[in-house]
Amino acid sequence: MATTVKPFIQPSQAPAPRSKSGTDLIRIQGGQPLHGTIEISGAKNSALILMCAALLTEDTMRFTNMPTSLRDILTLTKVLESLGATVATGPEGTMAIQARHITSTKADYDLVKEMRASFLVMGPLLARFKEATVSMPGGCAIGTRPIDFHLMGFEAMGATVTLEDGYMRVCAPHGLKGADITFPRVSVGATENILMAAVLAAGITRIFNAACEPEIVDLGRCLIAMGAQIEGLGTSTITITGVPSLHGALHQVVADRIETGTYMIAAAMAGGQIRLKQASTEHLQALIAPLQAAGVTITQDDSDIIVERSGPLLQGTTITTEVHPGFPTDLQAQFMALLTQCQGGGQITETIWENRFMHVPEMARMGAKITIEGNTATIKGPQALTGAKVMATDLRASAALVLAGLVATGTTTVDRVYHLDRGYENLEQKLKACGARIERIPAETP
Repeated sequence: MATTVKPFIQPSQAPAPRSKSGTDLIRIQGGQPLHGTIEISGAKNSALILMCAALLTEDTMRFTNMPTSLRDILTLTKVLESLGATVATGPEGTMAIQARHITSTKADYDLVKEMRASFLVMGPLLARFKEATVSMPGGCAIGTRPIDFHLMGFEAMGATVTLEDGYMRVCAPHGLKGADITFPRVSVGATENILMAAVLAAGITRIFNAACEPEIVDLGRCLIAMGAQIEGLGTSTITITGVPSLHGALHQVVADRIETGTYMIAAAMAGGQIRLKQASTEHLQALIAPLQAAGVTITQDDSDIIVERSGPLLQGTTITTEVHPGFPTDLQAQFMALLTQCQGGGQITETIWENRFMHVPEMARMGAKITIEGNTATIKGPQALTGAKVMATDLRASAALVLAGLVATGTTTVDRVYHLDRGYENLEQKLKACGARIERIPAETP
């Protein structure tokens, strides 16, 4: 049965971006241990795809634990509103989306260029309206992010794909048909897009070599709550039996494992003890093992994680970024900052994105000794870092530079923190509440 839910508040009351000009700075005085409690936000990478999934029904979707102040959430809100959807946010991370009266199936370049996740409106639009036109995606400059697998999957389900003036247009005038789709390699975005397209396709779709990330499981659970029929979530083979329509639902966004991991590394570097509220070690085993080897104590206490380091950091390690459940590429830069403080340093091999060492020159400005050969970085440690003016190059690099500033002597100033605002809610406030000497310097008003 269809479910209609009233929005929490009116759209005009949605939060404004942290900085319209994007020139805020973050300044850190290093040397302070961390003691306190940090509330973990809902996962950005889950929240974005869940917002896209709201396009699959004309009923209202309601979400809790939504990181509503993130720049990426605000950007995607503009994308959905440009299509005709209504997005309303309320207190404590609540959001309601109604896509009953969609007036356009085209996502414009000016919005999509800011964030790659915007491309994930294509699957829902194609499934429900039999067509979608989306600009080639943008996002962090961490390497090429081809959309070939997305398009291959759509074509296997009966859609035609054309490139027109920088826009990808997919069309299935007779509707999508279930198909067997095998990805040549694991792709999170392609898995998400095809999963959403398949829930309204006629027949059965099987996705082989599917991504297993917790955010995909969260998406699948939301779709099931909307009436979808899905099996195999969290495995490499997902089976979807298409249904005629989906209805509204209430869904709580899963906690952000990358934010959780970032603060775990912060406590490991700065020392002290912090409690991470509403966080789980379940999806962070690849990070926990090397942290424990470095002398960090990690305890699951009901729904919280307690992270403590009282003695010196011990040995570093060698890691390789991999798809889940391997070491997350989104924690690679932060872990590199940690290795500069470990005995013997360590080595990191990046296998997901080819340009994800752009933070290395900035860390070198702070005294880090890091050499790169191919896709492998060798970090010497322990190194005494000194404060410097540094520039964020992408979302996770910006977090790594803040962490480096926590242990550096003197003052570190991080520029271009609009990258940080894409994926971390109130990072400087959360760290400051735990004793860090950190502040945001707002952009000057034009």
